[in-house]
Amino acid sequence: MEFFKDLKVDYKAGNKNNYSGRTSTLRNQYWHQEIMVSHIEDFEINNSTNIGIVGYVCDEGVQRNQGRIGARKGPKSVRNKLGKLPIHFEDKKITDYGDVICLDNHLEDCQKALSKTISKLITNSILPIAIGGGHDIGYANFNGIKDALKSSTKNKIGIINLDAHFDLRTVETHPNSGTPFNQILTENKNASYFAIGIQQQSNTKELFEIAAKNNVSYVSSFDCETFSSALKSKLNTFIEKVDYVYITIDLDGFSSAFAPGVSAPSPLGFTPNFVYQVLTFLFQSKKVISCDIAELNPDLDIDDHTASLAARLVDFIVLNA
Repeated sequence: MEFFKDLKVDYKAGNKNNYSGRTSTLRNQYWHQEIMVSHIEDFEINNSTNIGIVGYVCDEGVQRNQGRIGARKGPKSVRNKLGKLPIHFEDKKITDYGDVICLDNHLEDCQKALSKTISKLITNSILPIAIGGGHDIGYANFNGIKDALKSSTKNKIGIINLDAHFDLRTVETHPNSGTPFNQILTENKNASYFAIGIQQQSNTKELFEIAAKNNVSYVSSFDCETFSSALKSKLNTFIEKVDYVYITIDLDGFSSAFAPGVSAPSPLGFTPNFVYQVLTFLFQSKKVISCDIAELNPDLDIDDHTASLAARLVDFIVLNA
């Protein structure tokens, strides 16, 4: 297709068949009844849209990072759970713009395709919610935001990553799911990074050194028991210095009691309630420009717990956007 010209990537448009659930007779009361679908090139069809969903069907980055593959199945699994949720957002119009799909090992092309999609959504005043896929989705999402702001004087982007890992690994041979934020900070002087939920046992000493070298703000998982006034203050200071906020949620930051279906689960980690409070606070800033949810691996999930959590996170983002 013309939109992804010269990129080795596949694409499938949004499809209502990916959403199903209980049918209400009086009016639309569930996601599967309300959500619209479109091809990325057909914006004029759903020009009332203010939130756009796009899938990142790729776990090449996870494989390169020596993780357990299966995250490419994440978008389908999330949509399945999302369709069954009741709606409480009558003032929001949501369109699913389908999936960008990694072909073979062409991770970089898949990232470029998602970047183009994110940029197009933002330039059309649509809030993107991207669903992965590995956390290499972060590099793609950021570059899409950057492209959308290329003509703006307001271009300071603050990344807020809810995650057990820094994902600040140095690119040694090829980029992967552990390198996105190192790549971003190396390439962009206007980028700032705040990680929430960092677990010491999930990050090497070198990664903490890289974080310090790049002036990365972070909060350890020990300080994520409650959404404290101290954390609110740190976030406020961070947000005040940027023009826009990009939120990325790695599901392995949650305790495995809530998110067993990830490549690197941990018995430690934050709770859904904590993340809900953080999201509410971030959206109150009116600076959120894009969001994504990464690392759902349906092959490793237990009774779809992680998929259900991811779907509820999407729903909560929509409610607060």
